[in-house]
Amino acid sequence: MSLVNLETILGDARKNKYAVGAFDVSNNDMAMAVIEVAEELKSPVILMGLTIDLQGDKLKYWTDSLRDMAKKASIPVCLHLDHATDVDFIKKSIDSGFTSVMFDGSVLPIEENIKITKEVVEYAHKFNVSVEAELGHVGDGIVGNSETGAKKDDKDGYDNPDDFLTDPKEMKHFIDSTNIDALAVAIGTAHGVYVHEPKLHFDRLDTLNKISTVPMVMHGGSGTPDEALKKSIELGICKINIFSEMLTGFFTSLKELLNSKEHMAIWPSTAYAKPLEAMKDVVRAKMTLLGSKNRVK
Repeated sequence: MSLVNLETILGDARKNKYAVGAFDVSNNDMAMAVIEVAEELKSPVILMGLTIDLQGDKLKYWTDSLRDMAKKASIPVCLHLDHATDVDFIKKSIDSGFTSVMFDGSVLPIEENIKITKEVVEYAHKFNVSVEAELGHVGDGIVGNSETGAKKDDKDGYDNPDDFLTDPKEMKHFIDSTNIDALAVAIGTAHGVYVHEPKLHFDRLDTLNKISTVPMVMHGGSGTPDEALKKSIELGICKINIFSEMLTGFFTSLKELLNSKEHMAIWPSTAYAKPLEAMKDVVRAKMTLLGSKNRVK
């Protein structure tokens, strides 16, 4: 197959009511593992890069390596910049070879979000690069390097997803004004590890689906119950972002292995073998659940 943009990879998903998994991959080992599962299952796949993993020369190393992997893959692969807020960095990422980018202006006033998103779209579309935006705001549970993050008993320590749901009244105006290719919507999910069990607003999603003229995206797919993911797909979600569950699978396995050893002089190829398989199990299960398995003929 070949490198594709987000618009290309989500067109069939929207038409046939399945979702494509979008997996953050911080290094080559993670990227190769996800592609191997996608090829095994004959599934299209979206590999995402995070700004924190791409600073400095890492941007070129990441895009050069992953573009080479994608071109050799037997399934469609989209390289997507996840949750970027700096326009100059987004443009640099486009120039470096990303086929899709996300500008996250979800915390901005809507007209400012529209203005900056439109600027990104105008630049990206010159290079056939797709643009995802966010309307409403998907907040955080426990993410990144935080051991505590948002605490279950601290009402001020986390974003209540119900406070930032996507407003249907704003959706058409936003899409028409920006010419985006995909839209991340806030319907009750959260990034990272959930602090509280998610309450998804399917009535809101149904309304949004009837309005949207572009594929809709769910952020915070890790930890969201399987039945909720299935129902979200039925109601128009075409791309689901996964990261925390991959990390949990990898590092739980790695922790078990390291705790079983008397010394730490372990070759990385040995240390990472089982953790990568554990991560691949997560990816395999998600692709199957989302309905993208056997979509590549």
